[in-house]
Amino acid sequence: MNHLKKYAGLVWILLAIVAITLLCYAAYTNIAAHGKHDIDKPLPWIIIITVFTPVAFGLGIFGYYALKDEYKQ
Repeated sequence: MNHLKKYAGLVWILLAIVAITLLCYAAYTNIAAHGKHDIDKPLPWIIIITVFTPVAFGLGIFGYYALKDEYKQ
């Protein structure tokens, strides 16, 4: 079971990194200078990234602790 927890910890860390990277990439590609839709404007992306960054950071910390066996019983 401990090996599964370590593997899951690595998955959580990678998931956090990939999620933030994809979110920033999507913001970079979707923001347009003269966008007519809400998705093209920078303000929603700033809000989404600001809210999601601590969530992904917490996911990474959770994965780090799982990887370091802090959740042993």
